[in-house]
Amino acid sequence: MPADILSRIGGTTLLPLRWITPENGARILLKLESENPTGSMKDRMALAMIEAAEADGRLRPGGSVVEYTGGSTGVSLAQVCAVKGYRLQIVTSDAFAREKLTHMRLLGAELTIISSESGRMTEKLTRDMIEAARVIAAETGAFWTDQMRNTDQLAAYDRFAGEIWEQTGGRIDGFVQSVGTAASLRGTGEALRRLAPSIALVAVEPAESAVLSGGPTGAHKIDGVGAGYVVPLWRADLVDAIEAVSTDEARAMALRLAREEGLFAGTSTGGNIVAALRLAERLGPGATIVSVMCDTGMKYLNSFASALPD
Repeated sequence: MPADILSRIGGTTLLPLRWITPENGARILLKLESENPTGSMKDRMALAMIEAAEADGRLRPGGSVVEYTGGSTGVSLAQVCAVKGYRLQIVTSDAFAREKLTHMRLLGAELTIISSESGRMTEKLTRDMIEAARVIAAETGAFWTDQMRNTDQLAAYDRFAGEIWEQTGGRIDGFVQSVGTAASLRGTGEALRRLAPSIALVAVEPAESAVLSGGPTGAHKIDGVGAGYVVPLWRADLVDAIEAVSTDEARAMALRLAREEGLFAGTSTGGNIVAALRLAERLGPGATIVSVMCDTGMKYLNSFASALPD
């Protein structure tokens, strides 16, 4: 019998796409991270960051945690802190899905809301949130997980890569993942490269703010990705390609994924599939590409409702 809900993190399904495929390209497998307890892959990194801080004494029993987040990391931290008995203070924004903010509160997190520019993600918003979290940590003595710089989370993605390797039987030619903190692409990519040096690693970023590709910073509405500047954990030397996907493209693909594959996910997953299809055409038949269903679309019900017919 599991000791607690945290023991259910990881071990998610790897599922082939049946209908959303290129006409003459590689097969695409999707890692269903929506199966994690909060419905997000961020459960993995939240647990890794907290356990590392517990192990070296940065976080002690009865302590407090603070973080800035677009939502999924906050929900995952809220769950971990609820189970372990830590107070959690989250800095977030009205730019992100209301469902995520409600979920954090239901799990006991205390929220500080930073106003956005017309509900869009921008570099200024990211930096404002980081500064607010820094101030709270300095004033309260809380442990700041600081996800943009925290390398403890890379261990979680090393394990994630191990699952992919085992599930594919070592037959994987490409890995595609959107970039928020860059930790998931970096941690997974580094581990996969040790196992298969020739694997193609593709990063995905919002076309409206394609800073990794050398473009100008901008505003977009793809939750959880595209900070608006080159984030500290980013490794340009690791990736083979960077695919820019617009908010509209990502949103349309998320809806296709729901209606054609029965998989309801958020816009970051939609962006992943758009980029995976591009790679599938380049690699051709016989190759295998793995990408990520980052979270469940249940976190975005209100956002997607506008796409439904009257």
